[in-house]
Formats: sequence, structure tokens, C-alpha cells
Amino acid sequence: MKVIVDLCVVPIDVGVSVSKYVAECQKVLQDAGLEHQLHAYGTNIEGEWDDVFAAIKRCHERVHALGAPRITTTIKVGTRTDREQSMQDKIDSVTESRP
Repeated sequence: MKVIVDLCVVPIDVGVSVSKYVAECQKVLQDAGLEHQLHAYGTNIEGEWDDVFAAIKRCHERVHALGAPRITTTIKVGTRTDREQSMQDKIDSVTESRP
């Protein structure tokens, strides 16, 4: 099943800057071959359900390996059965609806 996920991984007790942890998660997603788009408060990911959630697990493993003792993660998940829709399709739909 195809899925689009909005992921926000927040390491706790690592100081104010979390960019090195976010960059590590981006590497995980890239290595997994998943389509993803970084945004100001997270990352959108699209792919097969099992592949996406396996990558999210690897993100947690890598962030812990970098020294984060705790992580809190917010995940929003969207699936469709009526048709396939990519992240870009969703963006294009909004763009085309602008006056």
C-alpha cells in the first residue's frame, strides 16, 4: 500500500540545535530510496508502507546512536484506495486552484 507520511523526529536532551539529527534522518531516507521533501517542521515521505515505516525505525536507531537519549516523533499518515496520488500531485492541485 502506498503511503504519504508527514514525519517530525525531535531528539530530546541534545541542546537547542537538532540539525545534525535531522540531516541523519535525511540520509536514512535517501539511502532507502524514498521520495521525500524536507520542510520547516518536518519531512514529507512517500513510498510503500513497509519501506517508509522501516526507514522511520532506522531514523530512530540512528538518532539514538548519535547520542540522543530520548526521541519524540509526530507522524501523520495518508493513504488512498481510489487512485494513486504523489506528494507533487497534492501540491499541484493546490497551485492549480489558486485564483
